Amino acid sequence: MPRQITAFSNPLVKDVRALREKKGRRSQGMFIAEGLRILTEAREAGRLPAILFHAAGTAHPLLDALAAEVEAAHGDVIETTPDILHKLSGKDNPQTVLGVYRAFDTALERIDRSAAPLWIVAQSLRDPGNLGTILRTGDAVGAGGLILIDDCVDPFSVEAVRATMGALFTQRIATADWASFIAWLRSGEGELIGTSLKANQDYQQPSYGRPAFLMVGNEAQGLPADYEAECDTLVKIPMLGRADSLNAAVAMAVVAYEIINQWRR
Repeated sequence: MPRQITAFSNPLVKDVRALREKKGRRSQGMFIAEGLRILTEAREAGRLPAILFHAAGTAHPLLDALAAEVEAAHGDVIETTPDILHKLSGKDNPQTVLGVYRAFDTALERIDRSAAPLWIVAQSLRDPGNLGTILRTGDAVGAGGLILIDDCVDPFSVEAVRATMGALFTQRIATADWASFIAWLRSGEGELIGTSLKANQDYQQPSYGRPAFLMVGNEAQGLPADYEAECDTLVKIPMLGRADSLNAAVAMAVVAYEIINQWRR
């Protein structure tokens, strides 16, 4: 049976609320995910929350199944109020279900490059919405995961987790600085494909090898010149209108689908 928390002064409420900040997530090694749909996606991917909060009176077969699995795994199921859920999530209209998860291992060395033919690499990505779109697209194209290079948005922030719509739990995530990533990449097989407006090749020209590591740069600056120089293949997407570039997540999706469509053919 779930236990009840109805007081704002409860220490657990304070601890979970702290997870809205990066400092709190780092110190506790936990993060928040909201909504029954996202939590169900996580469950189907084999990840259960350590703590499951739900509003009193919430009834749904998926919630019942999730709560039963959390309890069977010795997790904590807590019935609470909409006001406390608002305090935990920071949203004016919070979801009626919220999960607290242990942060994933993001060590680059844990990536098995042979597990998938395509991997996405993002350098200095700053927008949580773009991160969410990239992870959802990676899931759609069957990528193995996302490698975040340099100073990227925290993939476990409330905004980023929400934007992934559950893809955070289906895609492997790694973080590294540029020097570590290049050393790791060159220690095995893999073609590094960069996107750049300065490239001479149209993105449909090359014949892409496997495994492919498709890299996009910062939303405003793109890839640094020395990073572009390290790429095995540098491609551009033609801009036929007045816009001078595409959104980073959209550009990644266009090239990713070209890569997998070549392989499908």
